[in-house]
Amino acid sequence: MMQVRNEAGRYLEAALADLSGFVDEIVIVDDASEDETPDICRSFPKVVRLVRLPEPLFGQEGRLRQLLWQAAVQTEPDWLLSIDADEFFERSAKSHIRSLIDQDRYDWVSFRMYDFWGSLAYYREDELWQLHKRHTMMLVRYLPLYSYIYPDWNHHVPRLPLTCSALPGFQSELRVKHYGWAGDEAARHAKYERYMAIDPDGKWGSLAHYASILDPSPRLVRWQEEAGPT
Repeated sequence: MMQVRNEAGRYLEAALADLSGFVDEIVIVDDASEDETPDICRSFPKVVRLVRLPEPLFGQEGRLRQLLWQAAVQTEPDWLLSIDADEFFERSAKSHIRSLIDQDRYDWVSFRMYDFWGSLAYYREDELWQLHKRHTMMLVRYLPLYSYIYPDWNHHVPRLPLTCSALPGFQSELRVKHYGWAGDEAARHAKYERYMAIDPDGKWGSLAHYASILDPSPRLVRWQEEAGPT
């Protein structure tokens, strides 16, 4: 399941092509895109459900996440992978996905997410950018009788319901590449402005972290693909 808005000319087409190689179906909520994003989504046969919102839910991320979840579970899935239009599993991870869901010991899986910066060759690692040193829950078994609840937050809403964390889970060392920060300086500045418009007082996140988006000389580490464990 994926939420999108104005993704044409970025990574959406590559992301959907990549996902189509190892997922069964794709459900998308389009947050009132004003470009060719919906047409790109429709061009992929595995996109079985595309919900287009008439007005953008800017500053209402909790509501948007809930709408996406509701659209996805209507397909009666076994497992749900929550992924954004600028995120890609490393090559070695794709061969392990099936083994992560063909088991009955745990109901969710988290992965290490790397924030690429300035290019597709380097990720950022400094005091304020350490997402890859913890785990991000992205994959969950759908239990129809379980209660799935998202927090009513405007920003930085978890991609899966909070109540998933009460279920038994597994922290995988497989890695995900996040390209959202890999654009040029103007694109990063636009994201900074959007964050500040949504959360000017740092209620939902760290003002220091927002300010660090504009750091002209962040510490970058070269990415290396590797065969990871399950």
